[in-house]
Amino acid sequence: MGEFYHVYNHGIEDRDIVSDEYDSSRFLESLKMFNSETPIGSIYEQSFNHVQSLGRPTSKSQLVNIIAYCINPNHFHLLLEQVAENGISEFMKRLGGGYTKYYNQRNKRHGHLFRGKFKAVWVNSNEYLLHLSAYINLNFRVHGINDQLGRPTSKLIKSSWEEYTGTTKEPMCEKDIILGQFNNKEEYKEYAEDALPIMLDRKKTEREEKYLMIE
Repeated sequence: MGEFYHVYNHGIEDRDIVSDEYDSSRFLESLKMFNSETPIGSIYEQSFNHVQSLGRPTSKSQLVNIIAYCINPNHFHLLLEQVAENGISEFMKRLGGGYTKYYNQRNKRHGHLFRGKFKAVWVNSNEYLLHLSAYINLNFRVHGINDQLGRPTSKLIKSSWEEYTGTTKEPMCEKDIILGQFNNKEEYKEYAEDALPIMLDRKKTEREEKYLMIE
């Protein structure tokens, strides 16, 4: 417990995991709802109860602390701190199974939604932790899903970048572990945006290497 992990997954066959703004909002809400040691039932059923927000579970009942997130149309990234025994495995089992059930019922489909089990990479240094926070907060920009001002061009995208820059009224993340290492939010914003070109170069290299392997 108390360790940090980069957790991510893609839609099976690269299909979208959110079809519209309602889906992406429900995915974001499910990050709150399933982060509890107490089962909460079906988010599909609750989605018709006109519940706008259930709030964040108390620290005593949480499985993980969500440090940063980005929900893209066909995949997601999470930076999590494990705060309960086997918290990440339990959280991701509930999140993956619960959201898939909701998505399948709403869209009248069957079968898997995600590409197998989620991937989890242990964060082994503070430098890596800071870099990951920037990578996840700006992941939509890493994939080029943004306009000239750096804003998402798809309304399906949900990112904690707005939390870190102070432009949202509905915070969900435990940001102190990151922002506490900077003098203010502007300094963190500058750090993250300075790291973006490195992320883009790395992404380009990965694509080229993948292309060469196919060839």
